[in-house]
Formats: sequence, C-alpha cells, structure tokens
Amino acid sequence: MSAPQITPTDSEVGAPEDSGPPQGPRAQRPRRDRDGSHARNYSPGFFVKLALMAVIDALGVYVVWSAWSAESYGILAAMLAMLVAANWVYFSKRALPLKYILPGLLFLLAYQIFVVAYTGYIAFTNYGTGHNTTKDQAVEALLVQNERRVEGSESAPLTVLVDGDELAFAIVTPDGDVEVGTAEQPLTVVDGAEVVGGRAAEVPGYDVLERGQVLERQEEVTNLRVPVSDDPEDGSIRTPDAMTGYVYTSTLEWDAASDTMTDTTTGTVYTPNDDGQFEAEDGSTLAVGWRVAVGFDNFVTAFSDGRYAQPFVKILAWTFVFAIGSVATTFLLGLFLAITFNDVRMRGRKVYRVLMILPYAIPGFLAALLWSGLLNTRFGFINEVIFGGAEIPWLTDPFLAKLSVLFVNLWLGFPYMFLICTGALQSLPSDVMEAAKIDGAGRWRTWRSVTLPLLLISTAPLLISSFAFNFNNFTLIYMLTGGGPRFADASVPLGHTDILISMVYQISGVDGSAPKNFGLASALSIVIFVIVGTISALAFRSTRKFEEIN
Repeated sequence: MSAPQITPTDSEVGAPEDSGPPQGPRAQRPRRDRDGSHARNYSPGFFVKLALMAVIDALGVYVVWSAWSAESYGILAAMLAMLVAANWVYFSKRALPLKYILPGLLFLLAYQIFVVAYTGYIAFTNYGTGHNTTKDQAVEALLVQNERRVEGSESAPLTVLVDGDELAFAIVTPDGDVEVGTAEQPLTVVDGAEVVGGRAAEVPGYDVLERGQVLERQEEVTNLRVPVSDDPEDGSIRTPDAMTGYVYTSTLEWDAASDTMTDTTTGTVYTPNDDGQFEAEDGSTLAVGWRVAVGFDNFVTAFSDGRYAQPFVKILAWTFVFAIGSVATTFLLGLFLAITFNDVRMRGRKVYRVLMILPYAIPGFLAALLWSGLLNTRFGFINEVIFGGAEIPWLTDPFLAKLSVLFVNLWLGFPYMFLICTGALQSLPSDVMEAAKIDGAGRWRTWRSVTLPLLLISTAPLLISSFAFNFNNFTLIYMLTGGGPRFADASVPLGHTDILISMVYQISGVDGSAPKNFGLASALSIVIFVIVGTISALAFRSTRKFEEIN
C-alpha cells in the first residue's frame, strides 16, 4: 500500500482533519494574518508616531513654503525629498533598519555633505562685498542707490504709518486719493482712509506715528524708500522731514535689450565684464556687482597675491607649530600625571584626579577669556601679583603671545590626555608586564618596549583627532588674542597668532574689519580641509604598525 500523497493545498492549510491538532511549540504560536500590516496596528505607539510625524511634516511644509517664497528651489527640492523619505520610512513595515539610520543620514547630508559641497561651490565664485546677489538684484540695487530728487517735481503731503515694526508712507494725491506703500510694496490706493487738513489721518490696517515716535525712528524714516510702481525706473517716494514726500528717480538707466547701464548725467555707458560688474571704457566700474564663476582665481590669489601669500606662509607654519606643539605638550603632561597618579603607593589619588579634571570642566571659550584677563599687560593677575607689577607684554609681543597661546592650550588640554592615558594604563594586560619582569627587563626597558607601544595602540587615533582639532582651534585664538599682534607689513587684518581657520574668518570679513570675500575664504577652507585630511590619512596609515604589537 502506497503512502498518502500531500497536496500543495494540504501543506498550506495544514494536515488532514483526521491527523489531529498540530503538536509541539508551533501549536502554541498564534497564527498571523499575512495580510496584516504594522501600519494598521493602532497601538498607543502608533498615535505617538503619528503626532511626531505631523509636527515634522508641518515644519517641513513651512520650510518648503519659505523656500518657494524666497525662490530657493534647491532647498525646496531637498526638503520635499527628505519629507517623502521620512514618511515612507516611518510608515512602512519594510524599512525597519532605516528607521534608525535615517535621522543620522539626514543630519549628515544637511550639516556635512551639503556644507562641504556649498563651500566648494563658493570657492570658485567671486562671492563677497559688492558681489553677493544675482545680476537682476544688482541692477535693481544700482538703480535704487543712484536715485536723486527730480527737480521741479510736485510734492505730496505725507504721513508716516506703521504696521507692527514695518514703516509705511501714506500720501494724498491731487485727486484726493490716499496711496500707501512700504519698502517692499509699491504705492497703492487704499479705500476707507480718512483725510484731515489735506493729510491722511487714519488708514485701515495701519497706525499713524505721532511726532515723538517719528523722531525716535528718524533715521529709518529718512532712509525709507517706497517704490512708486513695480517698475524701478519710475522712482520712489522719500521724505526729508516726515511731512512731505518727493519723487526720486535714478540717474542710471538700464537697457535690458543691449545689456547696458547708462549714467544719464554724464552719458557714460557701462557694460558687463567677466568679473560680474558694469564697466566703462575707461575701466571705471559701478559699485554693485553680482556673483559669477571665476574658476581657480581665488586659489591663485591665495598663493600669488602678496597681500595674502606672505601672511599665508607665516600663518601656515605657525598653525603646524601650534597644532603639533599643543598635542605634544598636552600628551606628555597628561601621560606624566597619569603615570604618577596610577601608582598604588600614592595616597589620595582620587582627590588628585578630580583636581586634574577641573580645567576640562570649564568651557573653553570662558577659560580663554579668563586667561586673557590674567595675562593683561598692566592689570593682569600674572604681572601684578606673580611678577610684582611688571608690564610683560604676554599678548602683545609676537613671541610671548605664541608662548601664551601654547601655555593656555596646555592648561585646557592636559586633563583630556590625562583621562585617556589613565584609562589606557589601567587596561594594559598584567600578564605581559609580569612576563617582562620575568625576562629581566628593567623599568625603562619595560616602559620603552612594552608599556609605551601598548599605550599608543589606544591613544594614537585620539592624538590624530587632537591634532585635527587644534589645527582648527578657532575659539582659543579668537578669545585669547584675536589673532594679534597684527603683522606690521600686512595690508589685511592678520596677526602673528592667527592660524589658518582664524585667517579664513578675518578674510571672510564677517566681523566688519575687512571687506567680505567669501570666495577666497572658501578657497582657503578647501586648502585646510585637504591639509588636515591628508595628514590624518597618513597618520592613521602609519598607526597600522601598532596592530602587529597588539
């Protein structure tokens, strides 16, 4: 008699009816509906997730709308992509690993990859003072900045209005209509306005500024420009006394067909050049330009222009001295203290270790400010108390300023090295140390051939990261010396204690000490990135030899 045949239907549905219920652990496992979905499991966690995603989507829609209003279509597309990805990941049962990876991935894209890519883009442009807008915006700015009052033009009674913090002008036309406009909104007729004595006394949606309030905001009022219409060439309404408005028109005339700008007072014609400016035949240019691609010009300027090349070489050398010196001094001092306090014969080791960590507990920028006061030439504690009133120029002499920077960074950095060296020493295998003693190795031989190589296995990557950190330690330089003392022969605001990153900050001009040059600053940032990346890669590659020791 042949064995019974099991059909595919039997294997999917289960055993025949006369075979009895399934036995074993599988009998206790509840059957799961294959058509079910985690998204349909309306547990409390699902509603929490729904609420969080609603908040995220609301913020995302706000960013998308703002990007649309500002015509930043790149940000708009990126935000839409992130919103779609987030909703798909967190409402899909097939993307469980991405639920944990996506937040970090989005932050990596936004704060690392995008920043590096945008910096690289700016490095190949002339973005900076006079070149921070598009060409259309530059044309509009030139027309506005060269406005002059139209001689013989009619004046109009003017009232200063306010809507929140935004100022507006209301003028009464010869026909008796009230027109209102702001810096962004051209003059338009407003219905329901009340006119008293030929002047607007009440305007719906606005508050009329009293005379005292006008005086408090006098500069804003006199600088306010309200366009007459959407066409910039029609001019604008301005007022010198907050009582009467006059029509101002530009002395420049823009011809879009020929792509020229003409000065109507002199007849000079300006045409666009390759540097993103309007230039006349005699070489003169108009003040406002626009962003254009300049290729490798910024990199050439950094290494060939005497204004930047000479300080760059000095600052580059000092940056290496500062970074290497900071790592070496902090590591040696931290290692010495770790060895000292790791000796079991020393009493009160826990108290001493806590005291050693105190400098590390103080914020770096605050500690730098405190040391800046302590090292003050005339009133600092160091000169007044320790050196009996001597006026030692710790922060104004080039050599002493560099020593002061290294000393303060030593005070700030040795606790970190002390911590990692203490942990590394306590994790060394005791059997290896005992074997060295049995082989007859002395303390120095054991330290040089066993302890130090094993110690470097765990500390070498941290030393490399410490070098990269100090190579870009902007906070200490800016708070302690501000990069000073300044180079006597430099035409740009750079000093003896500036490192590359502070040089980038000074050249960018964000503090107002120099014209803004974001293109050159971005080019130098790329140079710093290449230097640090190359040195770190070589250093990590050289640390592989410690693996043989391990």
